[in-house]
Amino acid sequence: MTRSPQQIPTWRRRLPGHLLSLLTLLLSFLMFFPILWMVMTSLKTEDMAISFPPQFIFTPTFENWRAVFVGTPFMEFLGNTLFITLLSTLLALLLGIPAAYAMTFYRTKRTDSTMLWMMSTRMLPPAGVIVPIYVLFNNLNLLDTHLGLILLYGGMNLPLVVWMVVGFMEDLPFTIIEAARLDGASLWQEFRYVLLPLLLPGLAATSLLALIFTWNEFFFAVNLTTRDASPLSIYVSTFKSAQGDLFIARMSAVATASVIPVLLAGWAAQKQLVSGLTLGAVK
Repeated sequence: MTRSPQQIPTWRRRLPGHLLSLLTLLLSFLMFFPILWMVMTSLKTEDMAISFPPQFIFTPTFENWRAVFVGTPFMEFLGNTLFITLLSTLLALLLGIPAAYAMTFYRTKRTDSTMLWMMSTRMLPPAGVIVPIYVLFNNLNLLDTHLGLILLYGGMNLPLVVWMVVGFMEDLPFTIIEAARLDGASLWQEFRYVLLPLLLPGLAATSLLALIFTWNEFFFAVNLTTRDASPLSIYVSTFKSAQGDLFIARMSAVATASVIPVLLAGWAAQKQLVSGLTLGAVK
């Protein structure tokens, strides 16, 4: 005999939801445990950092953090990273938004193939293109320069920006744009007063993804820079002694400090990020 839902005990009806929540918490903990361990390691001495079995209960020390900011070039590398990341992301947006506008509202028979070609450039392995890029940078005197990395990262993020912004623009009702054109709005007024407010969440999500990709990039930076324009990703990799040993605790402090700006940017733009990533999901 099948019982009605009202006859089933409350705890049994809520059990699947509780189990799903527990599973979500477990997966979240497993995903964020490496970050938590990195933060914990940054508060240990070098002996505790390499001890086995690992020490979960210990007296924290801020000596590694003090060593990061005092008497080290950390702030110089951080400045390089901020400068390169912000300008390369801005460059990708300035070039990608007009391209996405043209591909969305002035489509031709070659639009889809052009977009596919642009995205295929992101599929190239970095090791396969580093030699021609190095030769080009050497001939143009762009090695170990901020301008070189800005142009390179801006070009690398351009296909991502175009693809994402095209997707956001396709979800907008075209009748709003037609109404603006009938009212005599210029192209700039159409973008400034109609498209931009509607695209702001999507642009925030796109900008944050491009920023993260640039912030974490290591391969091109280590091959195209030596010192003057090196970003934080290069600086983190320098904590190695002449004997081949790693300074685990100090490296963890530097790595933690290097991800804080990105975490703050994501936290500040979390509303726009969620709105942008879900834009168009519900019609």
